[in-house]
Amino acid sequence: MNADRVLVRLPNWLGDIVMALPALAMVRAGFPGAHLTFALPAAFAPIFAERTDAAPDAVLALKEKDQGRRSEIAKLRSVHADLAILLTNSFGSAWIVRRARIRERWGYRANLRRALLTRAVRRPGGRVHQAEYYRALMSGLDLPKAESIGRIVATAQTRARGRALLERVGMREGTPIVGFAPGAAYGQAKRWPPQRAGEVARQLSERGIAVVLVGAAADRDAGRAIESAAPVVNLIGRTSLSELIGVIAACETFLSNDSGAMHLAAAIGLPVVAIFGPTNELATAPEGEHDVLTADVFCRPCMLRDCPIDHRCMKRISAERVVETILHRLNLSTSLRTSS
Repeated sequence: MNADRVLVRLPNWLGDIVMALPALAMVRAGFPGAHLTFALPAAFAPIFAERTDAAPDAVLALKEKDQGRRSEIAKLRSVHADLAILLTNSFGSAWIVRRARIRERWGYRANLRRALLTRAVRRPGGRVHQAEYYRALMSGLDLPKAESIGRIVATAQTRARGRALLERVGMREGTPIVGFAPGAAYGQAKRWPPQRAGEVARQLSERGIAVVLVGAAADRDAGRAIESAAPVVNLIGRTSLSELIGVIAACETFLSNDSGAMHLAAAIGLPVVAIFGPTNELATAPEGEHDVLTADVFCRPCMLRDCPIDHRCMKRISAERVVETILHRLNLSTSLRTSS
C-alpha cells in the first residue's frame, strides 16, 4: 500500500517502546517516503529527540488526560494519516483510531477488535521475546526487514546534560560509574531486596567504583534504603527522561531489575546486569550480550506482582554473585577501551 502519512501508535510503557525500536525501523523502511508520526505517552516522547533507526518525522505526545478521550481522538485526527499501525493490543486503541477517521488501520487481531481493523494479523503462537512480537507484526504486514538492533544514540547535548548533572552532585570525572535502577513498575516482586543492593554498592565503593541510583519517584523508598547502607549518588526521581539518558550514557555498566530503565540502558549500549525473579527473561530480557541473573526455583516465572511465599526467586541471588558479574563486565569494558 502507498501511504503519504503514516501514524504509529506506540506502546504505553518505556521498556516496550524500546523493545519496539527494531519494528519501528521496519515501518520506516517500508514507507521510506511517507511522513511518519509516532504517537506515545508524553513522558517517553524525548526518546525520539535522540538518534534511532526509526527516524520519525514527528512525535505526537499524548498526555495521561488525553488517553482514551476525545482529546486523543482529536490529536490523532490532526495528523491526517492515511494509515495507522497499532503496536498496542487493546480494543480501546483500535476504537480510537477508527474514531479519528484514519482510513487504514493495521494491527494484531486481539481483544475483539477484528472489526475495527482494516488489516488484522494473527498473533504469533507460543512465547516469544517482546521485541520479536513487534517484529512479527511488521512481517505479517509484509514490511521489509531492517538492519536495526534498537540502538539509542544519545546526542552530544544529552550527554553533556547528563555529565553536568553528575558533576553537580559531586561526581568526579574519570570515576568509573555503575548505574542502578532498583525499582520496577510492575510490582514489588520484581525488585531485588534493597539490603542486597546496598551490599553491592558498599563493595563497589570500596573498590573506587561509584554507584548512581536512577528511577522514578515511586522508587524513592528503595533508593533511601540503599543510600542508608552505602555511599551512593541518589538521583531517583530527580531526572527528566533526557537527563536519565545522559546519565546512563556516562556509566560503564548498568545493574537493574526487569524494568524500562534496563531496556533503555541496553539500547544506549551499556552492558547490563539484569536481575530477573517473577518475570520471564525469555520474553523481556535486554536484547544483546548481557548478563541475566536468575535463581533456580520451582515457582518462577510466576508473573505475580507480590510474592505469596518467601520471595526466594530474588533472595537466592546473592550480592557476591552480582558484584562478581559487575566486576567482570567492568574489566571487559576497560580491556576493550584499552585495546581500541
